[in-house]
Amino acid sequence: MAVDMTNRSAILLGAAALVAVGFTAGGYFIGDGFKNARRADRSVTVRGLAERDVVADIATWNIAYTSVGHQLETVQGKIDRDAETIRAFLKGYGFADDEMTTTGVSVNQYIDNSPHVAPDRRTNINIRQTMQLRTQKVEAAQKAHAAMSELVRRGVVLEGNGMPVVYSFTKLNSIKPDMIAAATKDARAGAEQFAKDSDSSVGGIKQASQGYFSILPRDGENMHENSSPYQKVRVVTTIDFYLE
Repeated sequence: MAVDMTNRSAILLGAAALVAVGFTAGGYFIGDGFKNARRADRSVTVRGLAERDVVADIATWNIAYTSVGHQLETVQGKIDRDAETIRAFLKGYGFADDEMTTTGVSVNQYIDNSPHVAPDRRTNINIRQTMQLRTQKVEAAQKAHAAMSELVRRGVVLEGNGMPVVYSFTKLNSIKPDMIAAATKDARAGAEQFAKDSDSSVGGIKQASQGYFSILPRDGENMHENSSPYQKVRVVTTIDFYLE
């Protein structure tokens, strides 16, 4: 009977030791969990900005011109001559035939049966045609557009103000990685200032979101981004940094 009591005492002491170890380990893990929870709560959200000046690499100019008259053959002949005049004008600035395309033509006709109108003038025909210049010679396109009054002097009736040149920057993907890195660096600099003010240090990234890339006019806030070959690419990133 004494032996049994001794064995039971040993078993109870062993179980108590295991419980103690369990509490110790549990306390460690709980404490570590609180530490990680506090770490997760200590973060700062900042935005990083990156900007880069670029020059458009594609210029597109849609030149709309019209001819009006009473005989279809006469009006069409004038449109054909205008098309050749425009091509000759553009070639003078170094553009090739494959950079010029006739993109559209429309014909409107109406009859004026007023008694005071002569019979041979009652049919009115208006033909509108568009010549598109699409080129990588951006500077030459800019110069040609500035001189479009020469087309008027050569007898071409331009529609409206002659249509503006649209400038496009098509190499955005080639500069995206460097701009994202620059925006992230700018955001970290802001986080480091927050950390300094709170006697902390900046840790890793908790989460991040990349804003969209925008292309803006480099000069003049009221300009459309495609109205000038000189443009500015801009991106803003939002990043949460851990504070340690």
